[in-house]
Amino acid sequence: MKKNDLIRTIETFAPLETQETWDNCGWQILTEKQEINKVMLCLSVTKNIIKQAKEQNCDMILAHHPLFYIPFDFGHDMAVYSAHTNLDKADGGTTDTIIDILGYKDVEKVGDFLRIVNDKIALNDLILRLKINLNLFNIRVANNNNLDTVSRIAFCAGSGSEFKDLAKENGADILITGDIKYHTALESEIILIDIGHFESEIPVLKTLYKLLQDKVEVVTAKETTPLKNY
Repeated sequence: MKKNDLIRTIETFAPLETQETWDNCGWQILTEKQEINKVMLCLSVTKNIIKQAKEQNCDMILAHHPLFYIPFDFGHDMAVYSAHTNLDKADGGTTDTIIDILGYKDVEKVGDFLRIVNDKIALNDLILRLKINLNLFNIRVANNNNLDTVSRIAFCAGSGSEFKDLAKENGADILITGDIKYHTALESEIILIDIGHFESEIPVLKTLYKLLQDKVEVVTAKETTPLKNY
């Protein structure tokens, strides 16, 4: 597939102009190759991901996180493209993917990143649904008001705890995201559930796979969170 046609497909789904001003989406490494025959999908480009891509004869890596998140000496002739905050904002993108996996259909978009669904459900049942559907072994919950039922659920994949006030202002009694800090959770008026940064974003690779599979050969990198539970 022509390189420009491939990028046009990605940017039609997640327009590059919608990225945040501080972000660095788009081409990270641009080579002279015009034909892309095989693409590797990943969240973060590391030396191990590059090794996998080379071993599988990939022409290009499509990553969620831009290279400035993972500083290292690249030193390889392989194209790298990033779809980050533009993919987070896209309809059907990062956050919408986990919502779809959980089986919710009627989704409200609040701002660029936040999504809210209505579902009156026992908190323990919601936690169980998250664990089963997203294949999670451990999640962290801050429930300062000891609520046992929720009815309006906010989501933001990745690091979204900064949107807890926006979620509350829009009637949410719970926010599901990753990377929740201690002081953020300490006095939160709504329930906060931390499912992990990696865990909340990795499902979107399946969305990208479906987007590209009819156009080019696509493989998904073997990738795990660096944070382990003991």
